[in-house]
Amino acid sequence: MGWFDDDFYSTKVKRKTRREFRLGRRGSYEFGSRDRYGPMFKVALVSSLASSLVVAIVFTLFAGHGGTGSGSSRVVSTAPIVETSERTVTASAKIRPAVVSIINRTQQNVDLDDEESLENASLGSGVIFRKEKGKALIVTNAHVLEDAAEVQVVLVNGKMLPATIVGKDTITDLAVLQIDATGIDTVAAIGNSETLQEGETVIAIGNPLGFADSLTSGIVSNLHRTIPISLNQNGVYDWEEEVIQTDAAINAGNSGGALADLDGKLVGINSMKIADMGVEGIGFAIPINDAMPIVEELIASGKVLRPYLGIYSMNYASYLDSLKQQQMIEEDPDAQKIPDDQKIDELPVPDDVKKGVLVLEAVGPAKEAGLKLNDLIVKFDDQTISNTIEMRKYLYNHKKIGESLTISFYRDGKLQKVAVKLTEKNEDSE
Repeated sequence: MGWFDDDFYSTKVKRKTRREFRLGRRGSYEFGSRDRYGPMFKVALVSSLASSLVVAIVFTLFAGHGGTGSGSSRVVSTAPIVETSERTVTASAKIRPAVVSIINRTQQNVDLDDEESLENASLGSGVIFRKEKGKALIVTNAHVLEDAAEVQVVLVNGKMLPATIVGKDTITDLAVLQIDATGIDTVAAIGNSETLQEGETVIAIGNPLGFADSLTSGIVSNLHRTIPISLNQNGVYDWEEEVIQTDAAINAGNSGGALADLDGKLVGINSMKIADMGVEGIGFAIPINDAMPIVEELIASGKVLRPYLGIYSMNYASYLDSLKQQQMIEEDPDAQKIPDDQKIDELPVPDDVKKGVLVLEAVGPAKEAGLKLNDLIVKFDDQTISNTIEMRKYLYNHKKIGESLTISFYRDGKLQKVAVKLTEKNEDSE
């Protein structure tokens, strides 16, 4: 049985509809077996020509006016339809030579011999995005270069080159490397992440698990997924990152690699995935439109200049949860009691205040302005501050170095205000 089982696709013709063909005297095929079919054939021919003419006129009218009567024209594309698989092959061929593997040797394994050093090194990926002044610039993730003492880059052809860190930023998890550009011919074309659509096919290229030059594909699952981040890796979320979610496979070592569209253009930097039992197909990439301004600042300054307030803090809501748990333990006769030196003191704050940022330590500008332990910050200027994420976002998105910030806070149950002059934020500062 063939793929198609109906008369429409069959090459056979039903017996009752079969016409007889015979070879005429002059070598041409004649339709029919009797002359009486001649007039019927002429009528059919005229009708067919008339119908074709009507269809052509109607098509011309609709093509010219868009079928809306508004007078606007619509261009009918004559471009050939290309299969997605063919576009994936073409796109990967364009950008793959620009994707590199990154070997990060910390000081601890730099002192080992070459073989042991390589085995103990951490691996990541990067993308060559520019060549200038005999150097090639590579964008990657900042966490790929964590504690780096020596960095090497492996090109797609296997050539290994020493790399210099131009700059990195832990907040956005972006970094820029520099290598010698000799022999490097391919630079990734920068795309536009704002034109991506959910459901659009994308490809991820990198060095997962040490398998260099690996390619996976998937779709864009979400264009503006907000992911909470713990910058200090202490389990406390103190930043949020807006990322592209994709189901293209991203594994350890893919970090810093390319997320590309089917035109072979760089639309994101693969950054992280959810790695948990039973979780599949949830990976994230930094949108290239968000990444490039940071990259340019790293090239210009070696770091991202941000205003610095100078406080170590915790969410007031977390403090209230801890206080509640302490009270439950104290009321439970069977529970092990908390030592006095580990108990949390209840702060004199109005009962209707449930959110804010509690100061654990003030240094730098905050200390100079008079902030101190257990001050509860509730506003920056006229903006309500509910947690540390909102605090950072307001500082980094709305204030500049050298500007003054008015802080509203509770101390000893009373609402007070103080002005703080913001200074430059150092890489190691909170």
